[in-house]
Amino acid sequence: MPRVKAFHALRPTPGTAAQVASVPYDVVNREEAVVLAEGNPLSFLHVVRPDIDFPADTDPYSDQIYQKAAANFRNLQDQKILVRDQQESVYAYRQVMNGRAQTGIVCCCHVDDYENNLILKHEKTRKAKEDDRTRHVTAINANAGPVFLTYRDVDQVNSMIASVIKTEPLYDFVAVDGIQHTIWRIEDSEPCVKALSAVPVFYVADGHHRAASAWRAGKQRREANPGHTGNEEYNWFLTVLFPAGELRILAYNRVLKDMNGLSEDALLDRLRAVGTLESVENPVPPAAGSFCFLIGRQWWLLSVPPSSVDHTDAIASLDVAILEERVLQPVFGIGDVRTDSRIDFVGGIRGTKELEKLVGSGQWAVAISMYPTSIAQLMAVSDAGQIMPPKSTWFEPKLRSGLLVHTLD
Repeated sequence: MPRVKAFHALRPTPGTAAQVASVPYDVVNREEAVVLAEGNPLSFLHVVRPDIDFPADTDPYSDQIYQKAAANFRNLQDQKILVRDQQESVYAYRQVMNGRAQTGIVCCCHVDDYENNLILKHEKTRKAKEDDRTRHVTAINANAGPVFLTYRDVDQVNSMIASVIKTEPLYDFVAVDGIQHTIWRIEDSEPCVKALSAVPVFYVADGHHRAASAWRAGKQRREANPGHTGNEEYNWFLTVLFPAGELRILAYNRVLKDMNGLSEDALLDRLRAVGTLESVENPVPPAAGSFCFLIGRQWWLLSVPPSSVDHTDAIASLDVAILEERVLQPVFGIGDVRTDSRIDFVGGIRGTKELEKLVGSGQWAVAISMYPTSIAQLMAVSDAGQIMPPKSTWFEPKLRSGLLVHTLD
């Protein structure tokens, strides 16, 4: 069973939490990060995206970038903006988006449990992104952003969370995107740690690259320490554990550059050969096994025959896999969605209006609105030791970086 422990968090003083807390490094590009951090020297984006403090043409993987991350991190500590909790603790972290709440436990998990698949993955990671975040972890000697993990609900933990959120929080603020973030310290962490340590397995929901880089950084520290005992703080990494029952995955939509040489009528005929096709006003698929295509100015609903889907196959039954096998490859000629520049992906948080905007601009020819993958499907794929097709899940809201930081010593 995966291990869990409390930690001495480095965290903002109460009056600065809203200024410090930032979106994760990988959900914004440099230009968006610059805008978000503008006029706010306390923003943790200066730590997780230090490239915003350099000219736009600076190599984001140069040594000076990581040196700047470390300097900005030290500066927040020197100014007493980030202070150390003297008590090892775990924390409850609630997010509220559009009236819907999800609450997890902020704690540390063990790098060996990641390596030994007690913390299961469902995505491949890219070496370049792993290398970047591993360098970042070692440069600042800390996990700047938590890994988003989930687990099958445990009544005892749910009861603890229900009790703690009735108490006075450490932080409670609404970010510029309208999402409310509230954090409580769990004063007596031992019962919570014990209950979570009895969970058979955790699942990476979001943050595969952060998890892989934390594991790699821990291994590097071990190899560099001739006196390694296994008790060092670098053996642990920062996580938030959410009960699966509170989570919701959003769709991860697609846009296509062209129609693979087909006319609109010919494309519609090819789609009719895949399943039932009808024109619709609603651009959101009603159920698994259905997809909405924006072709020209018209939305079309494609539904594949349920009997044609093998629901015992964790991968083949995913809508993203069905789309690839039955539409993207044979109809649009897209062989590898990881590398083909004719396809791009749009997070469900942006909505179908974003798809209409992209197609309306003329830069994209077709948009595909997806039905979201379920938490149960994510767990089934992970349990089977398999990897989901790219861009299968979009989790929202995103965890803020800088609210609770775990240092490696």
